[in-house]
Amino acid sequence: MNRRSLYRRARTPLSLMATATVAAALLATSVAPASAGKGSSSHSRKPTVVLVHGAFADSTSWNGVVKKLKQKGYPVVAAANPLRGLTSDAAYLKDLLAGIDGPVVLAGHSYGGSVISNAAHGAENVKALVYIAAFLPEKGESAVELSGKFPGSTLGEALRPVPITLPDGSQGTDLYIDRAKFHDQFAADVPEHTTDLMAVTQRPVTSAALEEGASEPAWKTTPSWVLVATDDLNIPPKAQTFMAERANAHTVEVRASHAVSVSRPDDVTRIIQEAVRSVR
Repeated sequence: MNRRSLYRRARTPLSLMATATVAAALLATSVAPASAGKGSSSHSRKPTVVLVHGAFADSTSWNGVVKKLKQKGYPVVAAANPLRGLTSDAAYLKDLLAGIDGPVVLAGHSYGGSVISNAAHGAENVKALVYIAAFLPEKGESAVELSGKFPGSTLGEALRPVPITLPDGSQGTDLYIDRAKFHDQFAADVPEHTTDLMAVTQRPVTSAALEEGASEPAWKTTPSWVLVATDDLNIPPKAQTFMAERANAHTVEVRASHAVSVSRPDDVTRIIQEAVRSVR
């Protein structure tokens, strides 16, 4: 089956009132601790680590990483990525970042890499970017284009498209990973009792979001770190390596599935810490 045939064109929604509500809740609860000592010097404050999940996942995919970062004393925000359209998703994240006092290390998984690349451009408080089995698009590139640039992705055959009506009344398509294929496709190195739950709670992404071209990427001006998952069946490892080399990123390889933040939280935490230590 041709992967690209599963993606249907849809216009990106222009307004997401529900997203605004989520953003306000996050800023009121998660960001407040990072902003609490405004009277102290920003030089002595640890950077806030902001984690952005990708398609077919939610913020709980970072739980193991969040636990380890908090144990080390880092303020952490796990953002709820809307997965509706690249421009609107990045705008939501950019607003969230603007509400955080002090330096930020921004990490994205999968499609979340495209979102952080867009959102961090021009965001002065973002001091480092970390890409976890993620996209690092050049201006105009889409996730669909990059995932097909090298062989190795079997995602297209595992997708289940669902027609939807968007808030502006236009027709679009939500994409899910078929539950029966979720473990092998997305998280083969995660126990099945865990992936059974992940498959049920997965967040769909619109086909339009994966097809939308990126804006000017922040990785051109912001130091970047990349974790390549060598057993990834969503984004081919060769594509991940190509993007990392193009961005002159600090790169490590980990033998893991696409769900590396779930299966290998120690490795993910380690590379995020490397980025944090670069911030002065």
